[in-house]
Amino acid sequence: MYQIVKEKIAASLEKAFSQYGFAEPSVPQLKNACEVSLRTLYKYYPSKEAMIVAALEHRHQRYLSFLLEDAPASGTPAVLHLFTRLEDWMKEFAPNGCMSINALAAYPENLSINQAVKQHKLAVRQLMLQLSQREDLATTLFLLHEGLSNAWPVLGHAAFASAEHTLLELMKENNQ
Repeated sequence: MYQIVKEKIAASLEKAFSQYGFAEPSVPQLKNACEVSLRTLYKYYPSKEAMIVAALEHRHQRYLSFLLEDAPASGTPAVLHLFTRLEDWMKEFAPNGCMSINALAAYPENLSINQAVKQHKLAVRQLMLQLSQREDLATTLFLLHEGLSNAWPVLGHAAFASAEHTLLELMKENNQ
């Protein structure tokens, strides 16, 4: 029961921070978003920063599952699939950009938030390596992913189209 309640709260926190950002919601507003008492919220997450880390960790798992849904095993089709899923994610869940980067911008000095973001980003880079099976391209693909997610709020689909074009050229160039 403990884990179920904790996970439900983390999911609600993710949704609240995604919708309202990190500066705006107060702890009482977060409590209301989670539909729990203040005591229960603090029992599982004793500070706003702990609530942010929980939201980031929950989102991380959801994000990786979303990207990998129906993904080909590896190679160019798998990498293209990942970028298509990224565009779908941005449209549906992140129209204001990457939640991890937004959290880091709001709390640049917080070590636990910084660590959660770093772990997420390194896992995304590892996913690029796993899908491409190309150590020499993993960081480049990761940078393309990050550029797309950060340019999305300004450019929308044009960011995806440019990233896709660059990705195809990169994969073609490196397969010769």
